[in-house]
This record gives sequence, C-alpha cells and structure tokens, in this order.
Amino acid sequence: MSFFAAEIDGPLVLTRAIHFAASATVAGVLTFRGLVAQPALRPSPEGYAIVQARLVGLTWAGLAVAVATGILWLTLETMMLAGVAFGEAIRSGAMLVVVNETQFGLVSEIRGGLAVVLAACLMLDRFALARWVGLAAGLSLVAAIAWTGHAGATLGGLGDLHLAADGLHLLAASAWIGGLAGLSVLFAVGRRRPAPGWGPLQFDAVGRFSILGIVSVAALIASGAVNTWILVGSVRALLVTDYGRLLLVKFAAFIIMVSLAAVNRVSLTPRLVAGVKSGAEPNALAALKRNTLVEIALGLAIFAIVGVLGTLHPAIHLVE
Repeated sequence: MSFFAAEIDGPLVLTRAIHFAASATVAGVLTFRGLVAQPALRPSPEGYAIVQARLVGLTWAGLAVAVATGILWLTLETMMLAGVAFGEAIRSGAMLVVVNETQFGLVSEIRGGLAVVLAACLMLDRFALARWVGLAAGLSLVAAIAWTGHAGATLGGLGDLHLAADGLHLLAASAWIGGLAGLSVLFAVGRRRPAPGWGPLQFDAVGRFSILGIVSVAALIASGAVNTWILVGSVRALLVTDYGRLLLVKFAAFIIMVSLAAVNRVSLTPRLVAGVKSGAEPNALAALKRNTLVEIALGLAIFAIVGVLGTLHPAIHLVE
C-alpha cells in the first residue's frame, strides 16, 4: 500500500488508527463524564442516570476495541520484528519474546494492566472512588501510547521533552475528540427530554465542554509545536517529505476542527442561551449537533493520519 510515494503497512496503520481512536474515546468519555456531565446534570438525577448509563456503555465498547486492537498491534509488531507469519507469531513464542525484551512489549504489558484496572473500576462504577481511579487509568492508558512511537525512541533530555509533549498531545486530543463523543450522547438523550428543565442543564454542559475544548486546543497547539520542531525541524522538511506533507494534511483537519469549535463558542452558544431563556427550541442546537458530528468525523480522520505518521521516518531524518 502506498501513500504519496511511500510504502506503508496497511494492516498496521489501520490497527493503530482504530486503537488510538478507541483509547481516546475511553479517556475522553470518562473525562467528559467527570468534568462536564456530572457537575452540569447534578440537578437532574433521572437525566444524569440515563446519560451515565450510555457513557459507561460507550466506555466499555471503546475499551473492548482498544484491547482487541492492542493485541492485534502486538501481533503485527511481532510479525515484523521476527519475520514470521500471523499464525506463527502467536504459536512460536515470538510474541512472548517481544513482550519481555522490547520497550514496545513492556509498554503493552503496562497498558494491558491499566485496561484490567479500568475494567474493574467500570464494574464497581457505583462507587465514587472507582470512578476517579477509572478516569486516572483511562488517561494513563492513552498517555502511555507516547512510549510506543517516535517519542519513545528519542534519547536524552530531548527525549524526555518529546515524551512529555507527546503524552500531553494525546491527553488533549482525547479530552477534545473523545469528549465530543460524550457530548453527542448528551444531545441524543436530550431529544427525549428525560426531566423538566433539561434545556438549561444541557446548556450548562455545553458551556463546560467549551471550556474543556479551549484548554485542550491550547495544549494541542503547544505540544504539537514541540513535536513538530523535534520531528520535522524545518519548513523545507515539512514541504518536501512524505511525513511533512501528511502532517500538513493533519494541520488542515485540525484548523477546520478549531474553526467549527470557534463557531460553536462565539456564535451558536450565545444563540443557545437566548433560546433557553425564551423557552424555545433554538435552531442553534441543531447546528451545534451537526458541528459536533463533523468534528468527530475530522477527529477520526486525524487518528487515521496519526496511524500513518507513526510508520514513517520523521522528516528531520530525511533532510539535511
């Protein structure tokens, strides 16, 4: 399979992309629940119970996909490192060697343990402590991905900076893109109007998520700038390499997402406030729902791009 002029491993790219999206959904939905849905919907126990059940179900689904694709990713890496076929990678014991003797294997073990902790927390979700421990496990599950990519291979002090920036980048992306999935659940429940006065509560949730989005975008810009400096290094490398050009496509998708978020914040949210105060069903809400779905689609496209970027040589290594 080729992209631009580069040969890429299609199954590995697809597996990585799905894994990133599923892991981000887990962390983002749990962040949305803890920082947005729970405080905003506290006055409506009935409404929150419905949203809570759907958010937990979405988290379970994301965790299941993340675990399945994580195992597949480990298998594909074993095939590549050991030079064996799929079945042989499983039967020969080569996978155990990768787990025990490589950084990727160690990180996979740690993330597997975090997945188990998160699953236990979801089963004990009625306890507040389990919910917060589950959130920490979900965030750690995402942040640890940084050690499986280019940041994990960067040495010395620069490597520490790269890991910190990449981890922050992953967390911010999860909070925003995964949080959008949580917001879409809130909108879906809102159509049923589970309790009186749901409109103001939904607006409060939108406002809280907007703040979370602003913080996430700021973190994405700062951490993305550091990553680009380390992995690209120059404008020329950005323009003449496959890595750089694909990164520009990612930038373009990100800019569109930020533009939609700005429209939501500056235009649609004030119109939603006016609609809530007047007691009418505002057109702004429909536009906000549409923009949310578009942002989710763009976020998935970005995860696909990240899946490819992780298999390409960084641009800075290809340009003198």
